Amino acid sequence: MITGVHAIIFSEDVEGVRAFLRDVLELRSVDAGAGWLIFALPPAELAAHPGEGPGRHELYLMCDDIETTVRDLEHRGVELARAVSDEGFGLVTAIRMPGGGELGLYEPRHPTAL
Repeated sequence: MITGVHAIIFSEDVEGVRAFLRDVLELRSVDAGAGWLIFALPPAELAAHPGEGPGRHELYLMCDDIETTVRDLEHRGVELARAVSDEGFGLVTAIRMPGGGELGLYEPRHPTAL
């Protein structure tokens, strides 16, 4: 039935985002044709949270040690969009991407489905 997840990042600087994913985050990719890169992601999990208003989606990369991961990303020139915060269920921040977008970064403190 379901064989995977295909997430999409929209950006006014798509080439910058592709370079960021390839060169900074070092994600493997395949060329789907004409330079259209599709990036591999680590194993994923999906959660449903209560919310108000129309539904929305968020994308977070997960890590085992947010301090080490942030330090490594900063050495690669990545800028944090906001400070790391302790949300009880885990440590959360976001990193800036080319084109002005943000990508969540999350160290869970709860059991994961992985």
